[in-house]
Parts: sequence; structure tokens; C-alpha cells
Amino acid sequence: MTGNTLGFGIWESRRDDAGPAVRALTGLSVSHLSDVLHRSRTTGTLRPHALPSARLCGPALTVRVAVGDHLMVHKALDLARPGDVVVVDARGYVEAAMIGEIMTRYARSRGIAGFVIDGAIRDLDYITSQDMPVYARGATPAGPTRRGPGEINVTVQVGGMVVAPGDIVCGDPDGVVSVPADAAEAVAGQVAGLIARERAAIAAIEAGSLDRNWIDDALRANGLG
Repeated sequence: MTGNTLGFGIWESRRDDAGPAVRALTGLSVSHLSDVLHRSRTTGTLRPHALPSARLCGPALTVRVAVGDHLMVHKALDLARPGDVVVVDARGYVEAAMIGEIMTRYARSRGIAGFVIDGAIRDLDYITSQDMPVYARGATPAGPTRRGPGEINVTVQVGGMVVAPGDIVCGDPDGVVSVPADAAEAVAGQVAGLIARERAAIAAIEAGSLDRNWIDDALRANGLG
């Protein structure tokens, strides 16, 4: 559900055990995941606001909110399970913060893995001193309303990235990527192959034997040379 209409709703999400999918993807770089997903299902628009060492990987609990309102974000925190990533489609609005120190502290007490918010946050002095990953479009001192409407466990779009409930959301300093849970192990296997090829390229660079003929081949295929 990614249209412009918005009501009040809380839907059930498929809640299979996400553990194997999370374990398969934990520690993999977002850039590698983006490459094997053909540069789709990823965003660099939402930037990390936490300690540089903070890394994100967990199943998405998705929220769509009215512009400038975070009532349903509060409800999502009460529904979240330990390890969940709260993904908030706040329509890219950066004039009202969706979370701040109090909500972040509460999320930590519930075992929530982190936030991905297409909108604003506040209390950066606190959030940026913590190891809970928080990705957002921007920051503002202004608070939101708490009237609704909003929807939980619907497909959302954040920073141009589509996220369905239960997708595995991973984040590092480069940005965020969303991987369907049932594809996680296959994607991890493709990343392993990509890493092996990159290591071979690095070894060739160090040995002075890297083959760069592919560049001229590509140019000739496009009528140059």
C-alpha cells in the first residue's frame, strides 16, 4: 500500500522466524548488497545519525504516517519485537521530528534494533552518542502532532526504497538496503562471490597485472575506437 490515501490501520505481518535471514546478512556491507540486488532496494538519501560503529540488520516493522504526525510511530514501538527495525514513511517531511531522545530510549528498552525514517529526528546530541542505528533525512527541533492517521505493517517507500513488512533492513555508513527475507541466504551467497572477485582484483592491482581491456571493449561496443 503505497498510494496517497491514508487511514488508521494495523495489519498483521508474516512473522516467521527472521533469525536465519538476519544471521545471513549481518556484517555484509550495504554496497555489496546493493550490487548483487542490481542497485535496487537501497537508498543513500537517509543518513546515519549514531556512533560510526553502529550497524543495522533486522526485520522491518513498517509505519506510514500523516505529514508531521507520529502517533502511529508510538504504537509501532509498543508492537515491535526485539530485533525489529522501525521503518517510518514520513513523506520526506523534515519540519517535524518523528523521534527524539525519549522515544529512542524507549525503543532501546524494548530491544528494537534501530530506525529508518524518511523524515526528521531531533535530540542529536543524544542520538549521535549512541550505538542504536538511526537513519533519517534530516533533523529539526520542532516536534510533531499526535493525532494520526497512520498505518502499521504496510508496504512503504523511504528515500526511494520500497520496504515490505518483514523485509530484512541493513544499514552501515553508506546507507540502507532492504532484502526480502526469503532471499537473504541466496543474496548472501552472491555477496560472497562478489567479495572473492574483488579480492582477486585487489591482488591483481598489487601485482600490477589488472586487466583493464574491458573498458576499451565497452567503448568499441558503443562505437568509439
